[in-house]
Amino acid sequence: MPEQSTDLRETVRIRYAAAAVQVTEGGTACCGPQPVEVDENFGSTLYAADERDALPAEAVAASLGCGNPTAVAELREGDRVLDLGSGGGIDVLLSARRVGPTGKAYGLDMTDEMLQLALANAAKAGATNVEFLKGSIESIPLPADTLDVVISNCVINLSVDKPAVFAETFRVLRPGGRIGVSDVVADDTLTPEQRAERGDYVGCIAGALSFAEYRQGLEAAGFTDVEITPTHPVADGMHSAIVHATKPRTGASRPSS
Repeated sequence: MPEQSTDLRETVRIRYAAAAVQVTEGGTACCGPQPVEVDENFGSTLYAADERDALPAEAVAASLGCGNPTAVAELREGDRVLDLGSGGGIDVLLSARRVGPTGKAYGLDMTDEMLQLALANAAKAGATNVEFLKGSIESIPLPADTLDVVISNCVINLSVDKPAVFAETFRVLRPGGRIGVSDVVADDTLTPEQRAERGDYVGCIAGALSFAEYRQGLEAAGFTDVEITPTHPVADGMHSAIVHATKPRTGASRPSS
């Protein structure tokens, strides 16, 4: 991996490790953990009150996403779902409730501190149909064709190798499987330099793809029925968006490069 990419990944890891420590240490205070969100465009305020109230306070406080993918992923009883970059586990725990005891929710994260927090939150929630995995979203440690749904919340834009993320997501989904992702997406008119001017990489801005780039990346990996719907602005020309796509039921092998 190029040195710059390695440095960016480490920067992201350090930022999210610090967020996990902040929440963990805050949990020992009299009033409970304080949210680590930056503003109203990111974090736990994007979830319904009844969803927040049903989860451990630490899971809610650690939310750093730009949307609520579980609300749009159309999770069904018995689904096997994976959350890319699962952090403190809020989306995994919500998914586990939706898929029920016959389903399973996986969380994948590269940060030890977040994984420890997520495991603690799962124990507090009494969730038995969850499993947290350590690894990168560019190399998912699960077999091919095993998942019904992949979700993610403002994490794919943090990757330094988004084609690998799309290819791996396609690989682990069963034919007919689908993605329901919240992410930051840029207007097609913005250059990478302009995106960088609007925010840093770990703040979900500088690494964002444009609408056209996102669609092209998913289609190049083999996905069909790609829909990218902006939900709210997060910076000038930058939007939180819901991304849907499907792995075809037939002829679903990944296109050759």
